[in-house]
Amino acid sequence: MEIAVLGGGNGSVAAAADLTLNGHSVRLWRRNADGVSALNARGNRLTVNDFSGTREAVIGLVTTDMGVALAGAELIVCPTPATAQADIARVMARHLADGQVILLPPGSFGSWMMARIARDAGSRAQVAFAESGTLPYLTRMHGPDTVAITTRATRLPTGVFPQSEGARALAVIRAAYPAVEDCGDALSGALMNAGPIIHPPLIVMNAGPIEHFDHWDIHNEGTQPSVRRVTTRLDAERIAVREALGYGAPHFPLADHYDPAGEEWMYGNAAHEKLTDS
Repeated sequence: MEIAVLGGGNGSVAAAADLTLNGHSVRLWRRNADGVSALNARGNRLTVNDFSGTREAVIGLVTTDMGVALAGAELIVCPTPATAQADIARVMARHLADGQVILLPPGSFGSWMMARIARDAGSRAQVAFAESGTLPYLTRMHGPDTVAITTRATRLPTGVFPQSEGARALAVIRAAYPAVEDCGDALSGALMNAGPIIHPPLIVMNAGPIEHFDHWDIHNEGTQPSVRRVTTRLDAERIAVREALGYGAPHFPLADHYDPAGEEWMYGNAAHEKLTDS
């Protein structure tokens, strides 16, 4: 499948490399010209470290030209921070074409915002926006051209906007990410995102150690029972909002991420241990 990947961070680099290794034709777009030039100079080669060992992925195209990146792409994967979504939507708007599916993993309800921005910019392309509850990978970059993928999502709840495009969009996404599960509309997908639940307490409650130590892993030594109690309470609010809006289970409670014996979470059992190993 022809796939465009947008961004230059952990998730985007992992997606470009992994999708390439899985046989897809991938074009990676970055707005950082220096980063693109550096990767071009290395022959668009990325090194992937995962359970299969060390492998090399040669990305078909790495470019700063959004039009070139999106041309002919059936799936557009945009695993960027939410703060980048508006700018990206404005740049991509005039290049979108009928039938394309844009996946935001995760989206933080960016699907609705990006759709509105694209339409306000004049795009009338019939596209679908989708967003999942998390990245398809637990991943970290270990240098500008090396990425470690500790594990891949085993369950990827995903919602679509407009929902009338749900079946078609999910079929396209599933060709790249078989772990995709239909969770309804885009707001349901947005409310699967555990990032706003887990990360603020980890940073605020570990502020002192983060400042003091040269290395402090918030997901390892920084995840103590007192922090877990806060994230559990916050997650209960997320689930309460989902229920108040009429969304049913599964809600993917964050506690299952930490409990190897609990219900399978998005990254499977023992996902937290895999994260701290990365």
